[in-house]
Amino acid sequence: MVMEMFGLAGAAAVVTGAGRGIGRASAIALAEAGADVVISARTAEQLAEVAATIEAMGRRAVVVPADLSDLDAAAGLAATAAEQLGRLDVVVNNVGGTYPNTFLTTTNDFLEEAFHFNVATAHALTRAAVPHMLASGGGSVVNISSVLGRLAGRGYLAYGTAKAALAHYTELAATDLAPRVRVNAIAVGSVHTSALDIVARDETIRATMERATPLRRLGDPAEVAAAVLYLASKASGYTTGSLLRVDGGIGAPNLDLNLPDLE
Repeated sequence: MVMEMFGLAGAAAVVTGAGRGIGRASAIALAEAGADVVISARTAEQLAEVAATIEAMGRRAVVVPADLSDLDAAAGLAATAAEQLGRLDVVVNNVGGTYPNTFLTTTNDFLEEAFHFNVATAHALTRAAVPHMLASGGGSVVNISSVLGRLAGRGYLAYGTAKAALAHYTELAATDLAPRVRVNAIAVGSVHTSALDIVARDETIRATMERATPLRRLGDPAEVAAAVLYLASKASGYTTGSLLRVDGGIGAPNLDLNLPDLE
């Protein structure tokens, strides 16, 4: 009975940034649970591989290559789901991120771009999705935030501030959209995706990150995807406005980029 609560048979989902990493793993997990999925990212070749994996499970995959920093493109994914899949039940706002920067080189534009890519894209898609979710009887939104939304580390000013905003956006949106649409977020720690490869290949940096994590290892995208499935499904039916930590237990980070002190 409990395991049935994780099922998504007959559901339709949208996953952004689905070409690789957490987005890819999340799209595949939702398909394994029975959902048809609209997947979007910049790189068509990556999406094609994800679509093939989903279709091999007997589920539908609608591929939408797009630059999701374009808010109209992000919002348009909701209509695509409704038109191609007949409904919309789950949105996973995974696209986001920005590269590290020093304080003095974090320009006003850089900070605004971080908010745009991590918060505005999520709002554009969620806002467009809600009417379709209501037409389907309700739905679930899962936002991918970060441990750096609550912890400090040098070089992450723009990224961490934007992810903190996304986490609070989650609480506010959950209140606005209750009771028929649930909105939750995941605070992700150091997960070994392709974006972290350059760090993970450096044994010294990797060892430092692992020592800073109580579980003493980097996370796997599938472990985040399992949390996405929980929040997307009826298993979390009494959960909204929550920030679920999938971070290896990190409490006090050692995430500095070894930037020099100001002089």
